[in-house]
Amino acid sequence: MRLYLEALESHKPKRGRKRTPESIQKQLAQIDEQLPDADPMTRLKLSQERMDLSVEWESLTAGNDLVELEAEFIEVARSYSDRTGVSYAAWREIGVAASVLRDAGITSS
Repeated sequence: MRLYLEALESHKPKRGRKRTPESIQKQLAQIDEQLPDADPMTRLKLSQERMDLSVEWESLTAGNDLVELEAEFIEVARSYSDRTGVSYAAWREIGVAASVLRDAGITSS
C-alpha cells in the first residue's frame, strides 16, 4: 500500500509543459555535446542537470511498476479501509483515482 501511495506522489502532474522520455533524451544529448568544451563550473552544473534528467527519465519510463502497484493496492485497500476507518474522501484527497477505489470496492457512501 505504501509503495503505491509513494508512486502516486512521485507521478503527480507538475506545472508547465509535460516532459516525455524523448524530450529528456534530447536534453541529455545536448548536455553530452556541451560537456567537453565547458568550463569547470558549467561542467558541474551540466553534470547535475544530467543526473536530475536521468532520474526523471527513469521515473517516466517506470509506468509498468505503477500498474503492478495499483493492482496490489486494489487487492488490499478495502480491507485496510475497513480496519482503519479510512474513508473514500481521504483516499481521494491524497490522489487515489475514483476508478481505482471503485475497483477496490471502496465507495463514497
